[in-house]
Amino acid sequence: MPKLVTLLNGPNLNLLGLRQPEIYGRETLDDVAAKVSDLAEELGLTLRALQSNHEGQLVDWIHEARGKSAGIIINPGAYSHTSIAILDALHAYDGPVIEVHISNIHKREAFRHHSYVSARADGVIAGCGTEGYLLALRRIATLLKA
Repeated sequence: MPKLVTLLNGPNLNLLGLRQPEIYGRETLDDVAAKVSDLAEELGLTLRALQSNHEGQLVDWIHEARGKSAGIIINPGAYSHTSIAILDALHAYDGPVIEVHISNIHKREAFRHHSYVSARADGVIAGCGTEGYLLALRRIATLLKA
């Protein structure tokens, strides 16, 4: 049975392709999820892709991933910079975690330079556009084989 990888996207990522396309591009979140799902299949994995604008829902999904999901890819959006709750939930998760940011958060406003999630992440991918999700999945696959 293929190993499950959970892909979590935080607030405003449901507007991907519409919101600030000069920063985030024109692909929709559904486009991204389809590409990541196709790659997961190639790598012998399955993908569960989820998005919420609500911090508590993301925390609940991280809890659900415990014991079920072999790895988590997370783009926490603005919660990267504010959510100790998401960090604490990730600390209670035993598998690999890769944090993804479509834009390079270090070239943006100063408040975006710090991510709480990075303190738990096994890798951080920023500034690679939506390709960062594919890079994250490849890294998860490598970590799961190790």
